[in-house]
Amino acid sequence: MTRAASGTLPLQPIGFVRRRFRDWWQQRLPLADSLVLTQRNVYILPTVPGFMLGATLVVLLVGSINYQLNLGYLLTFLLAGSAVVSMHLAHATLRGLSLNLLQPEPQFAGTSAPLSVVLTNPRRSPRHAIAVAVLEATHDDRWVWTDVPPQGTSVVHVAFQPQRRGLHRVPPLTAETRFPLGTFRVWTVWRPAAQVLVYPAPEPGAPPLPPGEPRSGGAGALRVRHSGEFDGVRAYRRGDPLKQVVWKKAARSDELVSRDGEQAQRYQLWLDLAQAGGGDLEHRLSRLAAWVLQADRLGALYGLRLPGRTVAPGSGPAHKRSCLEALARC
Repeated sequence: MTRAASGTLPLQPIGFVRRRFRDWWQQRLPLADSLVLTQRNVYILPTVPGFMLGATLVVLLVGSINYQLNLGYLLTFLLAGSAVVSMHLAHATLRGLSLNLLQPEPQFAGTSAPLSVVLTNPRRSPRHAIAVAVLEATHDDRWVWTDVPPQGTSVVHVAFQPQRRGLHRVPPLTAETRFPLGTFRVWTVWRPAAQVLVYPAPEPGAPPLPPGEPRSGGAGALRVRHSGEFDGVRAYRRGDPLKQVVWKKAARSDELVSRDGEQAQRYQLWLDLAQAGGGDLEHRLSRLAAWVLQADRLGALYGLRLPGRTVAPGSGPAHKRSCLEALARC
């Protein structure tokens, strides 16, 4: 056994016990999107500078007693009094503060999910140097610092990065302060009840949209060019809405053309999981997500077919969101 390996063995049981204790303790915390900080959920401990200050006070006190230094007594008790006052000020900075989490918006897998936390101060005095972060984050810049005005609010934005699609619970958050001297750390741990819906990550460089299916009584199929534009176009007519103009084709041919509404009535574009190619389920869902974004960008009328669920054809932001939600929950 090497020295490096033997040096890491004692740390493994300690880390395991620490992680189990942290999980057990967090499970005892209630789930709530709003939290009022009181003496029951605000914790305080000395920091490393605080312990150094305590050791310095002991040395000063022993020296003052040994040499009978009146000025030494004065300095010792002055510093001790300042430390005691800073302890009460630090605890009061968080005590009475209200934390509220705004409902997070859905995100795509692999991107950061922003969280907005509103800090409300009911007191007539300001609160300084309050930091908020995701508890499980380990990077150095995870803390977001803010001051809360008297009888006012302050909004801080933190983020976490879910790696998989689906419905994810917001991880535990923490708020802390070391105001005013940095000798005491005052913190709280908060478990929000909110959840974040994570869509599948769109496939980069996805193939063109599949051909449309004829409606009842129709014949043929609606084809899609490799550029992502529908073949069904006609010359521009006065009064056509600008959203029906195929601007890419107009830029290439210097001729205004519009999408053929009659052809759109004869065909329907269905995004089917069976048409998403091979690969595993996650890859096919990623391709469907890219197709949903393409169809929405083109303003097409499209539907979605998944095992056990079908989203009727439609268009617009609400329809796009319904399709992405169906992919996330598939």
